[in-house]
Amino acid sequence: MSGFEERVVIVTGGGGGLGREYALTLANQGARIVVNDLGGARDGSGSGTAMADGVVEEIRAAGGSAVPNYDNIATPEGAQALIKTAVDEFGTVHGIVSNAGILRDGAFHKMAVENWDSVLKVHLYGAYFVTRAAWDLFREQKFGRVVVASSTSGLFGNFGQANYSAAKLGLIGLVNTLAAEGAKYNITANAIAPLAATRMTEDIAPAEALSQLSPEFVAPVVAHLLHKDCTDTAAVLVAGGGRVYRVAQFQNQGVTFTQPPSVDEVAANWSAITDLGDVVPARDPFGSGSIELSSAQASGSE
Repeated sequence: MSGFEERVVIVTGGGGGLGREYALTLANQGARIVVNDLGGARDGSGSGTAMADGVVEEIRAAGGSAVPNYDNIATPEGAQALIKTAVDEFGTVHGIVSNAGILRDGAFHKMAVENWDSVLKVHLYGAYFVTRAAWDLFREQKFGRVVVASSTSGLFGNFGQANYSAAKLGLIGLVNTLAAEGAKYNITANAIAPLAATRMTEDIAPAEALSQLSPEFVAPVVAHLLHKDCTDTAAVLVAGGGRVYRVAQFQNQGVTFTQPPSVDEVAANWSAITDLGDVVPARDPFGSGSIELSSAQASGSE
């Protein structure tokens, strides 16, 4: 028994690439899948039903259970319609993989407001809209699993992707708070930063590197985070090419001033303020819902 039998999982952007692999892997484990895909181009233009339909046909041909959905999750109405599809077809929702995304790359000094806004709407707002539409249901049934697709571009930045990077790091802030608010309802929220060869990455990495980055390496990690027995929450995992590792925030001991310092005093203590030679897991300075790593995780021995 895989533990996914009778579980209902929504995969946004499930019509291709990583989303398709997530949907197929979860369906193979016994989950019932709602494959959401607007069917547009990489930049978000256009729409169609073929992508979602194709993945649903693959799942059904293998004996699994799935339905398509073509709603635009970058709007609250589209997200609500997506949740309604799941409830109407399968009775509830147990998990969400917020994977839908578009790219509108460009150097920051050339970035149009429309391209900034469109990328944030799909990635960040889309995750919010879909999760918000399911949140009350998760709380009522005292169970929910949320996995958002972040990116190493969000964690570390990437030239020409200010909009994408901002959205992807924003998703990590979102799951941190969802993890805190969902804890007593058995709702977990985690982020995956995948490294995989898809149409989103086909022209931003060498072909030789992409040949080593099959989406099949990432999907099992996402499936594990959605499992009922996985209670980890507020984690950020990078996965790709066979390697899986956790990324977390750390802080140094810093300097404590007993009174407001002068600019010169800040400068004089700058090396102690910025030195990372003695770090500990970062925590919320106000103590509101922070989730600390264990000492083993902090030492890299997990």
